[in-house]
Amino acid sequence: MNFADLEAITFSKLLGVVSDVSLVISPKGMIEDVSTGQDTMAALGCQSWLGKRWIDTVTSESKKKIEDLLVSQPDTQHLVWRHVNHPMPSGGEAAIQYITVSLKGDKLLAVGRNLERLAELQRRLVETQQSMERDFLRLRHIEARYRVLFETSPEAVFMVDAHSFRLIEANAGAQSLFKDAGKRLVGRDFRDCFDAESQSEVQSLLRTALATGRIEMCSAHLNSSSLPLTVSASVFRQEGGAQFLVRLTKRETSAASHLTLDASLVLSEAMAHFPDGWLLTDTAGTVRSVNEEGMALLGVTAATQVVGQSLEGWLIRGAVDWGVLNTSLKQQKPVRNFATEIRTLAGMTLPVEISGSYLAQPEPLYVMFVRDLNRRSQLTPPSSQTLPNPFADLSQLVGRRPIKDIVGDTVDTIERMCIEAALELTHNNRASAAEMLGLSRQSLYVKLRRFGMSSENDLDLDPKI
Repeated sequence: MNFADLEAITFSKLLGVVSDVSLVISPKGMIEDVSTGQDTMAALGCQSWLGKRWIDTVTSESKKKIEDLLVSQPDTQHLVWRHVNHPMPSGGEAAIQYITVSLKGDKLLAVGRNLERLAELQRRLVETQQSMERDFLRLRHIEARYRVLFETSPEAVFMVDAHSFRLIEANAGAQSLFKDAGKRLVGRDFRDCFDAESQSEVQSLLRTALATGRIEMCSAHLNSSSLPLTVSASVFRQEGGAQFLVRLTKRETSAASHLTLDASLVLSEAMAHFPDGWLLTDTAGTVRSVNEEGMALLGVTAATQVVGQSLEGWLIRGAVDWGVLNTSLKQQKPVRNFATEIRTLAGMTLPVEISGSYLAQPEPLYVMFVRDLNRRSQLTPPSSQTLPNPFADLSQLVGRRPIKDIVGDTVDTIERMCIEAALELTHNNRASAAEMLGLSRQSLYVKLRRFGMSSENDLDLDPKI
């Protein structure tokens, strides 16, 4: 191709497209001109190379490559790209690939390509490969643990295909139960392992487990034995589709454990559908479990929005209410009908009653029942909502005493009732009662002394006495 008529401006544009940096090198190896085709090359400080020797702008291991590039190559020789590293002002290194072309006057044109993108792709490839190797190693460890657990289990355990009911795997316990040391169980129809009367029961069990996704159990008899067995099936899904994990246990040896399991399942099911909110927390107040009604009261849609969070954060009075609850429950005293307010996820305030108890097994835990007071007031008949009015006789005092005295006596009565209620809720804890009432401790002691409710300890603690 003939480029004799190519103008200098056009050649400069073309050079900027095919290269990231272009250098004009004098016969003595000095950089006479610098042209960059990328904004990212500005961070390398290429313009500061003007007037310097090209070999002084590279790292020590790249100097030999620069000497080779400075040697004038014949026109018939193929151009060879050389990888050169330049030190960056920020402290790193920039990788650039160069070729040199002879110009008039024994000068050289060095055309460079930035290898930063290629280096980044190579780094990501290495990181991805390392991540895949870690995942593969982790999967191998999981498979090894599963295999050891599967083979060493004393129960007969089967893996059954959910569509064809064919046996996929059987552990040593299953082969021992069927006296099949030659592993001829794999590939058989699982239902054929049972007698004719039990086959329909087992088939119904598997279909129910597949439809509900829960652990289902039934009683069945094997072909080779009249001993009744308990068959339990659960469903899990893999890439090939749904599969059953089936366990066979002898009823004599597991009757007691099944009774305990059934009781636990019944209790767990009852708590999940309890009409009041139910929460399980540790002694620090972190929520461990919550039922559907508890989630509805807090205004959340998933248990994960509550589990792991502190119960104190959902209470309006926060540390005050939690301090009262924790003090009683830590002393293994049940809490009954503790009136407070909770803040829902949407920010609304809801009046509730909390009852709680201490559980020592399997670890120290608090179980709390939360009841919506608004719902209870709506369900209560109007006739039962009428409460005795301690101030019903106030109207009889009108005309006999000034209104100022009547209002003063009423305020004193209300203050006394509120203080008594706060002391009862906090188990006579003066500091917590003052915080609950929004008073300072000194103000509470003054009111206790005025109403004749103070003790000798209060007199000692009050600095004004």
